Amino acid sequence: MSKSSPRRPFGRNTGTVTVIEAKVHRSSARNARLAFILTAVIVGLLAAVVAASSVHPILALFIGAAIGTPCGGLAWLLVRVWPVLRLLWWWTPEIVLTVAVLTFWVQLANHTSTAVTLVVVALVVGVPAAVPVIRRQLVAWTWCLIVRHRLRVCFAQFIIANQSGSLPLILWARPTPVGERVWVYLRPGLSMADLEGRLDRIAVACHAATALIERASDGNAAYLRFDIKRREVLTANVSSPLVDVINPDTPSVDRPSPVIPTALDLPDVDAPVITLPVQKKPATTANGTKPAAASSSTDADDVSDWI
Repeated sequence: MSKSSPRRPFGRNTGTVTVIEAKVHRSSARNARLAFILTAVIVGLLAAVVAASSVHPILALFIGAAIGTPCGGLAWLLVRVWPVLRLLWWWTPEIVLTVAVLTFWVQLANHTSTAVTLVVVALVVGVPAAVPVIRRQLVAWTWCLIVRHRLRVCFAQFIIANQSGSLPLILWARPTPVGERVWVYLRPGLSMADLEGRLDRIAVACHAATALIERASDGNAAYLRFDIKRREVLTANVSSPLVDVINPDTPSVDRPSPVIPTALDLPDVDAPVITLPVQKKPATTANGTKPAAASSSTDADDVSDWI
């Protein structure tokens, strides 16, 4: 970690660039001490218990200390250099490509003449630039490398991280028909809800139109997937093979437009009128009983037909 010097007047400053933030540096030192103590004590006690079965207990304690101390030192080293390892992980594709290009150039220059070297370099550079398919693929993968670093800038600048200042781990990126897709593993202190309200800022930082986020795993909420959209493929003109099937000399035929009725034109239909027979109340006899109803002489007057 390098310390930044105080600023001079007129906005000029001197000093080295800060690679690891001070908060991350202090947190890494604290975690490294805890890792050393825990690893040394646990491994030392386990080793002493195992050694006590064959040697004297006091000698077993010395053996446990001799084994636990190097293991604790190894744990301290891994935790202490983790910020540097994470920084190297962010730049792994660029480092690998740079080493590969330099190795290729050195081997080519040592085993061929200058003319052959220039021809090979012209072919390696010119052919991808001249072929549209290869050129588009190279541009797409270049944007993937850029987006990984732009997302890291977003997490460092305006997205709230945890108290130790550790940033999420940006895993991998690949091109899509509309842009790039990036997989990110969040550290404790962030959630998907915290990022959904900052998607517009992420799109601006990635030089894209929009940015989307969704979970990449159903069982792990920390594993997310960013979709960076730069173009809309649904609005593009797509060539159809049906155009070649149609004969251009076919005369166009004017088809009569069908008459669409604006309203229903139904004939007036008289609703059938159903008349029910009127039942007369039976008169009561002198003793208060009702006489039996007289049977109808025709089927049309049968009341059961209307029930």
